[in-house]
Amino acid sequence: MDRFDSISPLDYRYSDEEVSKFLGEESRIKHQALIEAALAGVLAKNGICSPGVADEITKAASEVNAKEVYDEENITRHDIRALVNMIRKRVSDEAKPFVHFCATSYDIIDTANSCRYKQATSELILPALRELESTFIDLAIREKATVQVGRTHGQHAVPITFGFAISEYVSRLGGRIKEIEEKKDGLVGKFSGAVGAYNASSLLNKDPMKFEKDLMEELGLKASISSNQVVEPEPLLDLIHAVISAFGVLANFSDDMRNLQRSEINEVAEAFGKKQVGSSTMPHKRNPINFENVKSMWKEFFPRINTFYMDALTDHQRDLTNSASARFIPEIFAAFYSSIVRLQRITKKLVVDNASMQRNFDMNKKMIIAEPLYILLAFYGHNDAHEAVRELTLASQQSGKALMEIAFEDKSLAPFIEKFSDEQKALLQEPEKYIGQAVAKTEILCEYWKSELKL
Repeated sequence: MDRFDSISPLDYRYSDEEVSKFLGEESRIKHQALIEAALAGVLAKNGICSPGVADEITKAASEVNAKEVYDEENITRHDIRALVNMIRKRVSDEAKPFVHFCATSYDIIDTANSCRYKQATSELILPALRELESTFIDLAIREKATVQVGRTHGQHAVPITFGFAISEYVSRLGGRIKEIEEKKDGLVGKFSGAVGAYNASSLLNKDPMKFEKDLMEELGLKASISSNQVVEPEPLLDLIHAVISAFGVLANFSDDMRNLQRSEINEVAEAFGKKQVGSSTMPHKRNPINFENVKSMWKEFFPRINTFYMDALTDHQRDLTNSASARFIPEIFAAFYSSIVRLQRITKKLVVDNASMQRNFDMNKKMIIAEPLYILLAFYGHNDAHEAVRELTLASQQSGKALMEIAFEDKSLAPFIEKFSDEQKALLQEPEKYIGQAVAKTEILCEYWKSELKL
């Protein structure tokens, strides 16, 4: 099918061959065939079939493709039986009985999914996240001393630096990377049969739980501690949750950068191509489309975790109420990866407008020293410093005079202000210097995460 005949925007707009290699249907079936091959190998190691039979099955499994399995499923109306038939048709009569031997469908499906999502996370998602984290660190360090007005509730607060603002995302994303790494390694598989009690594998194996463990070790997985017909759902749910929470960090960063591009703020900008168009009717527009896209993708995919919380519930040992919904899990990983790559591309070229940052800072430059003024007054003995400074701010707004000018003219404050050190007085006159430990904290966070993630 041509990409433009596809229904999902992930297929025709946001995905690519690299993603499909890990998360497409061909990958799903290849991973299921891999489990069948590994099963044959462990059967041979346990003397249940010959090494020659195992080799036959392994070779046959490596040749299976998605199209033929789908064609066969049109006949069998069962996806795993279709896979098994495609392997069986390639092997000798001696090997045929040992294809899918003692397995139930979800021994294959759930174990293959764990392998697939672990590989996709290891080889696709985490490298892209680590690259983005490095870009965040570079930006934070580059702008660590760029003074910016802080904003709380959408209002100007006290000064920070732009690098300090970015360092928040360095830390939040770093934490999510660690969480994804941990949850990826927690994925489990199973080979415990139709109800999870090892009924079939107990017929010929004195220690079916060891057999299961050996099979999972071949695949680089842990065996599920408990199972029914399906793998216990929490390990995969935990990974999805870690991905969704990381997606939220990207969306929050994108929102901040998008808002800083508002015309009246204009502190940062996405780099624009020479022929890029911002509006079909307003030629002057330069819209923050990439940051908006990430926010939009997050809106679409974070609610989907509700589906997988519901999928964690199954009637008794198994029902089929997740058989369709679970097939959409790859879309979460694909959308997340698309957003990571997009953010990496635009953040690497993010334009910081220092003049606009200074202009915005200067708008309330004379007022934002209200906090240090009140704290110093309180320290030097004023018993209601906050109220005194609040009244001064009202007078400043009404008169247009600078807050410090009014404070120095207020005779009731003179006994306290005269106790201020020269350094403290200078700070009140130069609010740009009232940035606390913003630079130091930025450096600490960036160094911590570079070390923690070995970037």
